[in-house]
Amino acid sequence: MLKRLLSGDTPRSPVLTALLLVILLTLAFAPFLLPGTKSLETAARICIFIVLVASYDLLLGYAGIVSFAHTMFFGIGAYGTALALSSTGPSFLSIVWGSAAGALVAALFALAIGLFSLRVKAIFFAMVTLAVASAFAVLVSQMSWLTGGEDGLNYKIPRELTPAFKLFSAKIFGTSVNGKVLSYYLVFTVALCLFLMLLRVVNSPFGRTLQAVRDNDFRAEAIGYRVVWYRTTATVMSAVVAALAGSLLAVWLRYTGPATTLSMEIMIDILLMVVIGGMGTMYGAVLGATLFILAQTYLQGLMGAASSAISAVPVVSDLIAADRWLLWLGVLFILSVYFFPTGIVGRLRKARA
Repeated sequence: MLKRLLSGDTPRSPVLTALLLVILLTLAFAPFLLPGTKSLETAARICIFIVLVASYDLLLGYAGIVSFAHTMFFGIGAYGTALALSSTGPSFLSIVWGSAAGALVAALFALAIGLFSLRVKAIFFAMVTLAVASAFAVLVSQMSWLTGGEDGLNYKIPRELTPAFKLFSAKIFGTSVNGKVLSYYLVFTVALCLFLMLLRVVNSPFGRTLQAVRDNDFRAEAIGYRVVWYRTTATVMSAVVAALAGSLLAVWLRYTGPATTLSMEIMIDILLMVVIGGMGTMYGAVLGATLFILAQTYLQGLMGAASSAISAVPVVSDLIAADRWLLWLGVLFILSVYFFPTGIVGRLRKARA
């Protein structure tokens, strides 16, 4: 049953299986295992970014397409939900039709980009997507009458998803089951379903053909496969899933702005997560997103505590000062690429083989 749920793509490594189980169980019971607002925020971001990174890996790892427009699709989904909630009020119907509208617009943008750009060489396609994403970010920032400009949009969500709503009067394992917990489980459930759907896609005949196109597009074209069609379809599917991840972020944050969805920093983070976890492996998105977001969230605090503990040692304490956390995050990334050139998942599977 479990193998069927995973579409036959098992971890194929006991260490990888253990890591994935720990992450799954921790995320599934995060409100009860990790009390506190910061821990729940981190768990929700991990769920959202697992889906976002997995959707990008469908492009980069499975189709061999380098795109810098993924945050544009992410932002379209977030703004679609935000505008729906702002215009028609805080209801679940607004979330549904806003998410559907955002996914549809993202699919149309991806279709246009795919049809007009995928016939060019990889580097030129990457530059086209970068230009389109930059232009879209500028457009969103300037359309303040609709998008709120640089300030973004604040809006209300259904009361059942806010901390004011109490599902049970009594606490469960010391945790009050309020609307925030329900909102988290909405994010977790949708993210899990989207991830399993992507896992099914990459292990289907379509996914196998996509990998063949990635490995040798000339040979795939020669034996009758329509390479542009497969690449365009992968681009559209990836954009739709990224847009749905953006909708989840919009519901969770109750705020949508250019800095949270459209910035180039997020695009770079996504790329790093894919590389760290392992390209061409959906499980790499799980490990890469989890490790990267944990480092983003807690590395600065840990370094600050370590620097204070050894403040008597001048040079070392300065090197690990809290304001140098980005430097050490970069060092960790370089080391991970050096020691895990195929990503963590690739290295674990290779060790098992």
